[in-house]
Amino acid sequence: MPSWIDGALYPDVDPPTEIDTLSERVDFVARLCSAWDFGLLPDAETAAEVRRPIWRQAVDACRLLTSPAYHLLRVWHHLPELPYLGQELAYIRDDPNLNYV
Repeated sequence: MPSWIDGALYPDVDPPTEIDTLSERVDFVARLCSAWDFGLLPDAETAAEVRRPIWRQAVDACRLLTSPAYHLLRVWHHLPELPYLGQELAYIRDDPNLNYV
């Protein structure tokens, strides 16, 4: 298994030894973003891997619109902006300093 594949992202099944197909990549992106949104940051090697151009199609296909991490991946891949459908917290949304974060 390549070192960039985080086995912790696969609590329900055995981690894959390779990720080659589009569907495997989409699944990995969904698992990665879900964990990231929960506060489990990816290793630098994993982040570098998903930034490679080969992941662009999987990121676009994933459409995890409730995930802030997913929207970051879209920015990294220069994909068109999509609507964020996640929770907007009023105490953050109205904070004038949010523009500087």
